[in-house]
Amino acid sequence: MTQPFTLGVNYWPRRKAMYWWRDFDAGEVRDEFAIIRDAGLTTVRIFLLWEDWQPTPDTVSRACLDHLEQVCDAAADHGLGLDVTFFTGHMSGPNWAPGWLLNGQPPEVGARPLVSGGQIVNSGYRNYFVDEVALAAQKLLLETVVGRFHQHPGIWLWNLGNEPDLFAIAPDRATGTNWVRTMTRTIKAIDERHPVTVGLHAASLVESAPLRVDDAFAEVDLAVMHSYPMYTPVSRYPLDPDYVPFTCALTTALCGKPTLMQEFGGCMVHPGAPSQTWAWKLMGNDRTQFMASEEDMAEFIRQSLPRLVEVGALGAMIWCFADYSSELWTQPPCDQFWHERFFGLVRPDGTVKPHAQVLRAFADAQPTVQPAQRTVALDVTPDQYYEWPANHFARLYQDWVK
Repeated sequence: MTQPFTLGVNYWPRRKAMYWWRDFDAGEVRDEFAIIRDAGLTTVRIFLLWEDWQPTPDTVSRACLDHLEQVCDAAADHGLGLDVTFFTGHMSGPNWAPGWLLNGQPPEVGARPLVSGGQIVNSGYRNYFVDEVALAAQKLLLETVVGRFHQHPGIWLWNLGNEPDLFAIAPDRATGTNWVRTMTRTIKAIDERHPVTVGLHAASLVESAPLRVDDAFAEVDLAVMHSYPMYTPVSRYPLDPDYVPFTCALTTALCGKPTLMQEFGGCMVHPGAPSQTWAWKLMGNDRTQFMASEEDMAEFIRQSLPRLVEVGALGAMIWCFADYSSELWTQPPCDQFWHERFFGLVRPDGTVKPHAQVLRAFADAQPTVQPAQRTVALDVTPDQYYEWPANHFARLYQDWVK
């Protein structure tokens, strides 16, 4: 039986962003899910911001659970499936931590800005890979959410975090792997039907981190990857259409499983403006960022999608649903990470950008998952690869684009 090529989007509401669980509006979600379905998309990735969902380590917010039920209902009514991401965690530049996880110590040098209680705080926090309180809290959240919603028709996928190595680093490879195994088994004890994954990103392919793609994806049902050519010097240019499918194919080569491109896309300038590079001060440091024109982004998406089918990808999910309303620009992450304001499939007024039409046209062709016609010829073992990952990554990509 043929498997549809999944098309989806990562979702935060355009008027609420990361604050939607505490300022929830079910009508807003329904309206925006209708836009997503009209674009031909079938899946929506949502994020359970950890401090909203667990105000204390031994409780799960009843209000958030009720809100999620409304989100699930809206998804099912629109024919959408939810990719539910736990322990968020890292998101759009800053990290976001519940107050009970803070340790009162100064943050590490070079640490990402930390948001807690809706504002930047000057504190470190305990490592959730090893801290016993945090581990118990994670299991409680999984058991509560999966227990309540595993039979809901709006659920598609359970996800153990968003780029978790940007939030915390496991002390060693065995600890990272065991964390994925433990959390996956916690879900599977309740729900054997829905697949489980963990949201790793391209940094997991170029760094010798304790949470490796071959280890992590051996413990879950589904391999995924997050990939942005404008964030790396390895790509030939900021909208290189070969980079995203390459990272998908490399992930598959390392872990032996077909891969879902769970995040790709890019930040854009205002309608009518050409592609350009922005410069500003980010937390007191100089920051530059390529910003695509809406038309150039649409062309990048148009070229990337068939290449993803060619490498045997399971699907593609755009980052993200919306440019954020200007009322959010004084709050994290938009206050410091200016480019995060403008990643949307839709503009702040709800009008769709050109790449929404590209996705619609691709969806109308009813693409299916295909056997990989193009693969990464991995000439080293995974262990050898991770001895020098950045070098191997660059070398293999040079071969890929010859």
